[in-house]
Amino acid sequence: MDKDVPAGSGITTVAGRLALGITLLAFGLGNTAVLDGVSAADASSIAQYVGGAALFVAGVVALREGDAADGTAFSVLGALWFTWAVTDVAAAEEAGLFLLLFALAALSLTLAGGDRLNRGVHGLFFVALMLLAVAAFAQNDGLAKAGGWFAVAAGAVAWYAATAAWAHWPTALPRRAAGRGVTATG
Repeated sequence: MDKDVPAGSGITTVAGRLALGITLLAFGLGNTAVLDGVSAADASSIAQYVGGAALFVAGVVALREGDAADGTAFSVLGALWFTWAVTDVAAAEEAGLFLLLFALAALSLTLAGGDRLNRGVHGLFFVALMLLAVAAFAQNDGLAKAGGWFAVAAGAVAWYAATAAWAHWPTALPRRAAGRGVTATG
C-alpha cells in the first residue's frame, strides 16, 4: 500500500461517491414515480450491488487508506443499502422503522462533519429518509414522492461531488472579501 496517498483524495472517495450517487438517484426516481413503470422496488438490485456491496468495499478500502470519515460513511451506508435490498419488508410499519433507523445513520453522518458536499448529501438523504419513513407509517404517497425528490437531489450532489473531485472542478462557491460589495451612492 502506498502510504504517500493523502486520505480522502483518491479514487476510493470518487468511487464511493459515484456509487452513492447512482444508488440515490435510482432509489429517489423509483420513489417519485416520475418514470412510468419504475418503482422503488425496481432499484433493489442497484441498492444491493452498487449501493450495498460496492459502497461497503469502498468503505473498507477507505478505512484501510486511513480515511475514517469516508470509510465510515461508505461502509455504514453500504451495509444499510445491502440490508434494505435483501430484506423482504412486507408491512408498512417494518419499512417505516427501517427507514427511520437508516435516517438516524444519515443524520449522524451529517453532523459528523466532513466537506460541505458530503454534509449536503447526507443532510438531503436524511430528509428523504424521514419523509419516506413517515410516508410508510402513514401510507401517504405524496410524502413518499417528496422523499424521493430529496433522494434524487442527494444523488445529484453526490454525483457532482465525485465528478468534481475527479475532474478538479470547484467544490465551493468563491467568497467576496470582507468589506467589499455593493456600496450605496448618495
